[in-house]
Amino acid sequence: MKHIVLTGGGTAGHVTPNIAMIPALKEKGFKISYIGSYNGIEKKLIEEMGIPYYGISSGKLRRYFDMKNFTDPFRVLKGFSEARKLLKKLKPDVVFSKGGFVTVPVVIAAKRCKIPAIIHESDMTPGLANKLCIPSAVKVCCNFPETVSKLPADKAVLTGTPIRQELLQGDPEAALRFTGLKAGKPVLMIIGGSLGSVAVNTAVRNILSDLLKDFQVIHLCGKGKLDTSLTDTEGYVQYEYIKDELSDLFALSDLVISRAGANAICEISALKKPNLLIPLSANASRGDQILNARSFEKLGYSKVLEEEEITNEKLLQTIRDLYANREQYIEAMSKSSQMDSIGKIVGMLWDCAK
Repeated sequence: MKHIVLTGGGTAGHVTPNIAMIPALKEKGFKISYIGSYNGIEKKLIEEMGIPYYGISSGKLRRYFDMKNFTDPFRVLKGFSEARKLLKKLKPDVVFSKGGFVTVPVVIAAKRCKIPAIIHESDMTPGLANKLCIPSAVKVCCNFPETVSKLPADKAVLTGTPIRQELLQGDPEAALRFTGLKAGKPVLMIIGGSLGSVAVNTAVRNILSDLLKDFQVIHLCGKGKLDTSLTDTEGYVQYEYIKDELSDLFALSDLVISRAGANAICEISALKKPNLLIPLSANASRGDQILNARSFEKLGYSKVLEEEEITNEKLLQTIRDLYANREQYIEAMSKSSQMDSIGKIVGMLWDCAK
């Protein structure tokens, strides 16, 4: 039996593609282990699946000044030592990395241990963690055609992003029972990423009374970001994070407002949900979400509003316009050719295993 170590963490976007591949990896005959951070979101998600989980020290290498910049490099070095010991103990045949800073020591240690590592970049341009990993990887999977030219020619492979297949099997009736919402009135779902988004949450809540005239609202607002003053608002339900019922909530939703993380927008596209993307601003990021969002806008899959553009009136009108023209977005997404990302990546991993 071939043994694979999966790694990725920090946000759900660095974990869910790994989770999406686990059934196919098992079916192929892989033994699976996971290396992540000690207490990241990935630990709970992976342990719930019964996959052996191993934590290592993780530090973030920032592009901006922060006092942690003086201590985190030592955490990375500690993580490298821990990863190398784990890989020597586990003796995997191949490593697959989905990104996040916990993966840097794992991928570099894999090369030192002569274990082939394949990494995946979801965004239009590689993030810093993956840039550090590319020299140690044998192949780099990517999501956007535009990304191929930004990677070493002998390593780049266009695969798309693995989509959790259970998301495609949601039950809207189950969602009505779970949320207590009523059938017959359009449903708008807001997703700010696994950590939530203060900017998106605030923008939506500012126009909530007007939204509720036309829509029911499901709000996934992130840990610690519930607004208890809105708990009993008719037609509005809010949750910090949803896992098991997410496919049902998607099935019930007519429109989706989301950040523009690559995994999230690929899932929304696969579900053919008309969507408004509010990318993380360039002031708070390296601008990858803006590039992702504009690519999907160009393809006709999404409407885009950048944070700096948002006013109450503009946000409300954009949502209404999106709903009025929802069929054209559904048609555009229906014409897209969905790659068998999971099959392609699992096949590569099997071929690369020692």
